[in-house]
Amino acid sequence: MKQKKLMLLGGIRYLLPVIKAAHEKGYYVITCDNLPDNIAHKYSDEYVNVSIVDKEAVLAVAKEKKIDGIMSFGVDPGVVSASYVQNQLHLPSFGPYESVVILQNKDKFRAFLRDNGFNVPKSKGYSAKEDALADAAKFDYPIIVKPTDSAGSKGVMRVDNVEQLSVAVDNAFEQSIKGNIIIEEFIEKKGCSSDCDAFCQKGKLKFISFNSQYFDEDAENPYIPAAFSWPSTFTQEQEQYFTSEIQRLLTLLQMETSVYNIETRIGQNDKPYIMEVTPRGGGNRLSEMIRYATGVDLIMACTCAAVGDEIPLISQKPYIGNWVEIILHSEKDGLFKELKIRDDLTSSIIEKDLWVKKGDKVSTFRGANDSIGTLVMNASSEQGQSEMLLSIPQWLSIETC
Repeated sequence: MKQKKLMLLGGIRYLLPVIKAAHEKGYYVITCDNLPDNIAHKYSDEYVNVSIVDKEAVLAVAKEKKIDGIMSFGVDPGVVSASYVQNQLHLPSFGPYESVVILQNKDKFRAFLRDNGFNVPKSKGYSAKEDALADAAKFDYPIIVKPTDSAGSKGVMRVDNVEQLSVAVDNAFEQSIKGNIIIEEFIEKKGCSSDCDAFCQKGKLKFISFNSQYFDEDAENPYIPAAFSWPSTFTQEQEQYFTSEIQRLLTLLQMETSVYNIETRIGQNDKPYIMEVTPRGGGNRLSEMIRYATGVDLIMACTCAAVGDEIPLISQKPYIGNWVEIILHSEKDGLFKELKIRDDLTSSIIEKDLWVKKGDKVSTFRGANDSIGTLVMNASSEQGQSEMLLSIPQWLSIETC
């Protein structure tokens, strides 16, 4: 029996559990990007140096290697190329390539939501700085400026007045892969926003999760998620509404089978907004956290789906207890010295995953790639979970020199 080949775009550490699942199933794993020192390449069976945003180059490699499936788990820039290869080679797919392009482009996605009656912030896309600045007086501030095609919150800035716009536009263009940005109404959230993973099989949501997303307001980039908790702070009615609307979205786009990373929030106007939907696992180990919190294995499910194998049964499951994930990051540039955790909190730690050692260079929190590890924690109660999250600087510190 021929060994199936799975191509993974990217080489970040969030691919490691996917590689592990693939090897458990006996698949041959090929990792691809143009950064040969990325950690995932040390664990795959083969590495190919190719730009993951060059869909024709990725297609050529896929043909040469005679792959059985491809995905871009946790790696946003590779999703469009993965979909292109799936559709060109008639491999198991997320859905129509044209639909994936809509989901992966913030400007196109906002337009699709607006045209189909979803709640959506006012927005407009730009490919030239002068055009964006020409519209400066037309915006109702605050606004948010971001690249249409970047990941990890890179290039994202809130703008509170006209004077700040030029710097934000330059920053967004600098981080855009294809030179496109979007300016949109800033939706001030009520409570916590959610950034979590779901699974769709043959167009039907089999599992969806919501969490509470927290940010470090003192970080250089305050729009990078710094912690998560499960369950979410949404009401049951709000979660039901989001589930129904996300299913409607996936049906309209004729999506097929994939893990999805989904961002949602409730605005101060009490309207629910779908902010992002993308056919990939989220970064920050979100699918791993779902496995901890519910026992549902989205990683194994999407790995099997990618090569067309039978998918383990996926069904909606409740959270077992109160879970917290802390994204470890430094408050300043320097050399890592020590991770300090207050003694009375150590018993709540289920897993400590530190990616640096003493003397390693660390950077302040400008993008998700500046993270230096994660803590997985289980709180004894909802109150204990809340206290843990609201007092992080009091019990956790990253020492640098």
